[in-house]
Amino acid sequence: MAIQKFEDIIAWQKAQDLAVNFNATFLNLKDYGFKDQICRAVVSISNNIAEGFDRCSDPDFSRFLYFSIASCSEVKSMLHLALRLNYITIEQQSLLLEQATEVSKITRGLIKSLTYKKLEQ
Repeated sequence: MAIQKFEDIIAWQKAQDLAVNFNATFLNLKDYGFKDQICRAVVSISNNIAEGFDRCSDPDFSRFLYFSIASCSEVKSMLHLALRLNYITIEQQSLLLEQATEVSKITRGLIKSLTYKKLEQ
């Protein structure tokens, strides 16, 4: 059964959960530039999935899924920096890195499914 709306995509759902967790984690951070950058990056993960889905073509969707993965990488990089700057604990970093990695893996799987779908046609 084909996905009918982006809200049904597991990667989008998990990316939304990740964004909520990030906002809770960095809510009281006083480094507003850092906070703004990391929150923008984490929000762009699910937004790129949604935007790509509504482009209504597999090549465009794949392109936006790659943008989503790139945003995940940016988020993970910033988590390493956040730990070094003592903005988060190692436990917070581990949890958020695990979630971001999961979103990346699911998104890569979605890209592969689009590629295989194209090969079958």
